[in-house]
Amino acid sequence: MPTFVDQTKIEVQAGKGGDGMVAFRHEKYVPNGGPAGGDGGRGGSIIFVADNGLRTLMDFRYRRKFKAENGENGRIKSQYGRGAKDLYLKVPVGTVVYDFNTNELIGDLVENGQELVVAKGGRGGRGNIHFANSVNTAPEIAENGEPGEDRVLRLELKLLADVGLVGFPSVGKSTLLSVVTKAKPKIAAYSFTTLTPNLGMVVLPDGRDFSMADLPGLIEGASQGVGLGIQFLRHIERTKVILHLVSMDPSNERVAIEDYNTIKKELASYTTDLSTKREIIVATQMDIPGSDEKLAEFKQALEEQGVEEPILAISSVTHQGVDKLMLMAADLLDEVKAEAAETEEQVQDEVKEYTFNKAPKASEFTIEKLSEHEYEIHGEGLERLVQRTNLDHQDGIMLLARKLKNLGVDDALREKGAVDGDDVYIGDFNFEFVQ
Repeated sequence: MPTFVDQTKIEVQAGKGGDGMVAFRHEKYVPNGGPAGGDGGRGGSIIFVADNGLRTLMDFRYRRKFKAENGENGRIKSQYGRGAKDLYLKVPVGTVVYDFNTNELIGDLVENGQELVVAKGGRGGRGNIHFANSVNTAPEIAENGEPGEDRVLRLELKLLADVGLVGFPSVGKSTLLSVVTKAKPKIAAYSFTTLTPNLGMVVLPDGRDFSMADLPGLIEGASQGVGLGIQFLRHIERTKVILHLVSMDPSNERVAIEDYNTIKKELASYTTDLSTKREIIVATQMDIPGSDEKLAEFKQALEEQGVEEPILAISSVTHQGVDKLMLMAADLLDEVKAEAAETEEQVQDEVKEYTFNKAPKASEFTIEKLSEHEYEIHGEGLERLVQRTNLDHQDGIMLLARKLKNLGVDDALREKGAVDGDDVYIGDFNFEFVQ
């Protein structure tokens, strides 16, 4: 059996935009040719695509860094550089994408074919054809391409099952799944037979169908990572209905109501309270002698606790009550879906898209005094401005100086105590302060 990978960390680097070109026309019969430097091309973005054919995040286990191509630099004769191709990465349906450093939710891929831009390619820099005016008809000014987004991501896979089977190990979850679907889970008479979630489709005689997941057995402390632990509790988040299986085998020497309460406690202790999900209590292994007496005690204990969820006795071996259970599950699933449609008032096939935050303003910055005559300016917007300015030509340097002054950088440095000759750093760029 291949290793099941449902959580991983990767780094994505979008492509840098191409640099704008400084160039001039030099045709033989064209006097005062003027600027002719083209714009750089856009850098490639990195885009996730949900694919029904994938079941795990195994593809990202050994390759952890992905980089899109850079845009082409602008050319002479006013020719634009070619934009880079976007890099498409396939992920399983049900993948949730987080920013690893901030834990911000970037997107949730729940539809086959859904796309999510996780790193946006940088814009191409403008060539000097854009900077000509009546005062400066031959500008040696061009912009550098914008860097592509560089992000570290955490990917989580949560199974998209309508109905989830939960309960202690060896209560019959895998057996029930194999009986009602075409799934072929591993079945044996020992704890933790199921090491990875199994998914199958239930098709009813009336034409209804739903997906069902057999989730690995929970034990006390699972929400804190005991046993197979919290890694499989996340899959229950997706389910709309829970079938809570409790063994009626008298030979296992366990008290049924204690098993039931332990699982409910673990569901409630998860980061998202899962105990409020609609459920059907399923008394399993009713083909074993003595199970009727244990069921009667279980029902009495549930009544004393005030539990009102429906309870149904089944045997997956003899198929007793199995068809009725599937009909009950389908009916409850229909109720839950109808309630969700009323409260949320959202289109069911809505595709969630990640919207990039607006770029930070260059006017937002802070100044740190490093020593008596050294200052460092911090501000993502200001650093981007410097990165996009082509400083290979004097015109570009003068343009940047004017922009820094207009943004209030000079005044802010004076307030901090900067004097002529002090060194100022903005990212990798440094200059000498002159009042």
